[in-house]
Amino acid sequence: MAQAPQIDPVLENILEQARWAPSGDNTQPWRFEIVDQRHVVVHGFDTRSHCVYDLDGHPSQLSLGALLESMALAASCHGLRMEARRRLSMPDTLPTFDVRLVDSPGMLPDPLAVFLPQRSVQRRRLSTRSLRASEKAALAASLPPGYDVQWFEGARARLACARLMFDNAKLRLTMPEAHKVHRDVIEWGARFSADRIPDQALGVDPMTARLMRWIMQSWRRVDFFNTWLAGTLAPRLQMDLLPGLSCGAHFALLAEAPARHIDDYVAAGRAMQRFWLTATQLGLQLQPELTPLIFARYVRERRTFSRTDGMQEMAQELAGQCQAVLGAAAFDQAVFFGRIGAGPAASARSLRRPLRELIVAPPVGEQGVMN
Repeated sequence: MAQAPQIDPVLENILEQARWAPSGDNTQPWRFEIVDQRHVVVHGFDTRSHCVYDLDGHPSQLSLGALLESMALAASCHGLRMEARRRLSMPDTLPTFDVRLVDSPGMLPDPLAVFLPQRSVQRRRLSTRSLRASEKAALAASLPPGYDVQWFEGARARLACARLMFDNAKLRLTMPEAHKVHRDVIEWGARFSADRIPDQALGVDPMTARLMRWIMQSWRRVDFFNTWLAGTLAPRLQMDLLPGLSCGAHFALLAEAPARHIDDYVAAGRAMQRFWLTATQLGLQLQPELTPLIFARYVRERRTFSRTDGMQEMAQELAGQCQAVLGAAAFDQAVFFGRIGAGPAASARSLRRPLRELIVAPPVGEQGVMN
């Protein structure tokens, strides 16, 4: 059995930077197989089997696109061009990419690369200052051809978006399928987390966090508090309504054609990462708001996501509300939705697994194969 090649310092730096790409609930759905110093196999996966939010793995595919864009940005700092090709023989549940780094004399470092480790989610309130025309222009210019941004600005638009998030939060906080996800992805009593979301980054006050921790230990407690004690009210106010009002704007990233396949979502993830990093470069903070898009798609495609009475009907109403807020065109073409604004960076955030935990050996029978 051939011994795995020792990691090249340049490649190590590229992967160190790229691993900071965003992913849903900090799942980091990628592992790296190092073939040689200029060839890496990215083994992707998704969480559709146990996460109600990862519909058909598309949110995970957005994250994989963000990872590939991050690799390209980091590679540019070493005069290298990244080329990625997906292995079509692999199932969509295991998206796999051959990534090659090619010498590109004269290539300049992409200025967004230095912001890879700094980019993070800010779930707390932001300034209601409107985005400047120069900021909006820079954000729009960051998008590759085929993508555009639609802004939802002003008090009335922010209120409509905040209510959309507030109402969607009731769906996700009263559904047992979502409770299982929330229970597993929060690291309690933590400011930072390598593989989950620290509770101090959720955007709730310490008292609410302590109560949530106790309640979420069992679905019986969750159901009791939701039924008799308005258990969803405080989290929805603090995590959805107030932050939704306290921001510069909400926005939707639109693809020129509705995303349908894995490659569409990977490409959208690359666009999303450039937009987000540009926001970081401008000193702006950002929070994804994907839940309305996800559950609207469940409704559009008549997919069942819960066995609890009333959930499907609630989602149907929310899908209509989402279409009314975004507009018919954006409702069909949106690949990402979020809020943005000026404000301090998050003081608590998700970190990442160490690189050594993300590197895997070649599959059995492929050791030593270079291609």
